[in-house]
Order: sequence, then C-alpha cells, then structure tokens
Amino acid sequence: MPMDKWLVIDLEATTDEGGWPVKDMEIVEIGASLVDREGHELDHFKRFVRPLRRPCLTAFCRELTHIAQSDIDTAAPLSMVWEQFEHWLAPHRPRLAGWTSWGDYDRRQLEQEWRRHGLASSLATAPHINLKQRFADTRQLKRAVGLKTALQLAGMSFQGQQHRALEDARNTARLLPLAALPNAQSG
Repeated sequence: MPMDKWLVIDLEATTDEGGWPVKDMEIVEIGASLVDREGHELDHFKRFVRPLRRPCLTAFCRELTHIAQSDIDTAAPLSMVWEQFEHWLAPHRPRLAGWTSWGDYDRRQLEQEWRRHGLASSLATAPHINLKQRFADTRQLKRAVGLKTALQLAGMSFQGQQHRALEDARNTARLLPLAALPNAQSG
C-alpha cells in the first residue's frame, strides 16, 4: 500500500508577551490536517485543550490566538484529547508517510507533553519534517521565514485567522508541494 498521506500539525499553547520556554508552555489547541502530497485536505482534527498547570490564559495569549477562556474552561485535558486524536488518526496510519509542522516547536512541544503526561503516540516513531526549514532550503533562502512570509513568497496569501491551530495547519499544508518532500515508499 503506498504511503501517500502527510499529517500537518499546528499547536497553540499558553504564553505571554515575552514568550515562555517550551518547558513552561502547555497546549491549548491542536489542529491537524491530513493531506495528500499536493496538500489537498482529506480529513482534519481540531480540539481545544484545557491546560492543567496554568489554566487561565494570559491576555496576550487570548489576543494572539483569539481563543476565549471559556473555550479552554470547557475543554478536556490533553490526556483525553490525545486519545481522541490517536483514535481519529488510526485508520489513516497505514498510508501515512510522515508528519510535518512549520518549524520544530510543535514537535518539541508534543514530545514534551507525551513525556509529561505519560502518553503513547503513534507519531513518536513516524518521520517528522520541519517544513519551515525544508521550504527555506528548497527556496535557497538565507534563513527560514514565518508562515505568512513563506506563503507570500509562493504567491499565496494566508487564509483564515492566524494563530489558530487548524487554520495554521491548513496554510502550512498549502506549502507542502513546494517543499521537496522525500518520495513516498510502499509500506
């Protein structure tokens, strides 16, 4: 069976104006877009997550993400949301070539949360591609750029609300065909 699907993940997390180290951040929203190699969405997953250590969002975080405190207050904790995510992903795993995110933050945050909460993840053994760096390398840019700038360089504009997990994932997926992904192999 050909491995021809890619999972594009974006996270929103607790933060403040000065920015927090990853170790102090907690996921508040997960957005994932399952796409083909051309970046066309086949399925998606979106959930709010209730942070446990700092359950109140900062004003900066609410302003940046447009996520309301009430969205977080009524959300499930990550352990429950991750179980829902794995259940959603399960039927797609046999054809999943790997997963990607815009930069390495999302991968590092997920790995930290998996350890912190003792969560098993099928993504832990799947190949991850930092699409931000891959795009910069493919375009021979001197340094990696933000998602909005990358879209502009590709002749596209950002669609939707920035700093919302699913919309960021969907916009990242639009750049997938331009990032010279490795050839899919049969599994």
